[in-house]
Amino acid sequence: MPNDTALLLGQFLRAPAKIGAFAPSSRRLAAAVCAPLPERGEPTVVELGPGTGPFTAEIQRRLTGRGHHLAVEVNQQLATLLAQRFPIVDVVHDDATELSRLLGERGLRQADVVISGLPWAAFPEDLQRGLLGAVSSAMSPSGAFTTFSYIHAIPMSSARRFRALLAERFEEVVPGRTVWRNAPPAFVFHARRPRP
Repeated sequence: MPNDTALLLGQFLRAPAKIGAFAPSSRRLAAAVCAPLPERGEPTVVELGPGTGPFTAEIQRRLTGRGHHLAVEVNQQLATLLAQRFPIVDVVHDDATELSRLLGERGLRQADVVISGLPWAAFPEDLQRGLLGAVSSAMSPSGAFTTFSYIHAIPMSSARRFRALLAERFEEVVPGRTVWRNAPPAFVFHARRPRP
């Protein structure tokens, strides 16, 4: 949507290290990122950094009213937009490092799936570690974590460090294929079974 692109670009220009993208993710990337969502049951699904909601829409399409969908957005303007757009989603304006507290406040023990739209390569090491620690400690032992990285970030030291941290925090990390029909092109990481 052109309005979403303009909004995201404006927010990106104000805080590129927090927003990390200048355009909404494509439907193809959303489908690849949301692949681990279970087809049955009542899963607790956490979405980090939903932005304007392309992953949110795909999560809702796959859940079809099941489970609990908690979307954590640090940007107030984007959180407000998302809450208006998806009234069935539990949207909270907060920091992802507070994930265990946010789940506890809702009477939710652990997340079954965590979908991340956070710009990991833009974060310094201490923030990467803090966020990934918060994510893995809030997940069920058999939980799935999915995120993505833009292809141009591959050579960056912060992106290489993040991939190493994923391997530290999860027993299984599988890189997906590149989604070329995204601006910019991106590839997905599927991680399972957080280490204690």
